[in-house]
Amino acid sequence: MNKKLAAALSGGAVLMLTLSGCSDDSSKKVDDWAKTFCNTAQPQFKKITDANAAIQAQTRDDSKPADVQKTDSTAFQQISDAYKALAGAVDKAGAPPVKDGATTQQEAVKGLNASSVAYANLKKKVDALDAGDQAAFAKGLEDIATELGKTSSTGDASLKNLESGDVGKAMQKQPGCQKQTPSSPAPGSDTSASPSQSASPSGSASPSGSASPSGSASPSQSAKS
Repeated sequence: MNKKLAAALSGGAVLMLTLSGCSDDSSKKVDDWAKTFCNTAQPQFKKITDANAAIQAQTRDDSKPADVQKTDSTAFQQISDAYKALAGAVDKAGAPPVKDGATTQQEAVKGLNASSVAYANLKKKVDALDAGDQAAFAKGLEDIATELGKTSSTGDASLKNLESGDVGKAMQKQPGCQKQTPSSPAPGSDTSASPSQSASPSGSASPSGSASPSGSASPSQSAKS
C-alpha cells in the first residue's frame, strides 16, 4: 500500500544527498560557505533518509493499514522538521559568496520552509485517513502519493541553485552534502516492483531512490488484511 508513496519519495530525493566525488578547487570563501552549510545540514539529510527508509519498510503486501498510517505520519513529520532545519541552515550560512548569492539564499530558504509546511500537511492528511476501511484507506494513500510527488519536487528545486557553479563544486567535496545511508536497512521492504506497477496506491519504489528532502518514499500502499 505504501509503494506509491515510496515511489514518489524516491523520485524527488534531496539533491544534496546525491552529491559525491571531487571537482576543481574553488575559492576559500566558497569552500568555507559550503563547509558551514553542509556540516549543519548533514543531520537533516540523515533524518530524511531514515524517514524514507521507514516508509519503504511498510511497502510489504502484508503491511497493516494502522502500521502504515503510523509510519507515514511519523516519517512526514520527520521530513517536515528536517526541511525547516535545512532552511535554517541555509539562513545561518548566509548568502553564498557568488553572483546573486543573496537571491539564491532567499529563494532556497523560502522553498525549504514551504516544503516543511507541505509535509506537515501530508501528515495531517495521513492522520485523517480511516485505517479501519482498507479500500478507503488505500484510495486515500493514492491521493496522498500524487500530492507527495509534487511536494518532493519542490524541495529539490529549492536547493537546485545552490548546487550550481562554484558553490556546487565546493559542496561536492563536503561529506555532509553527500548521499546518506539509512541508520538501519528497511526490513522486509519490497523493492522488486516497479513504480508503474500498482494496483495498490503505491506502486513501489526502491530505497535507492535517494533521500533528499524531496526524494522520498511514497506513503505505503497496499496492506492486505
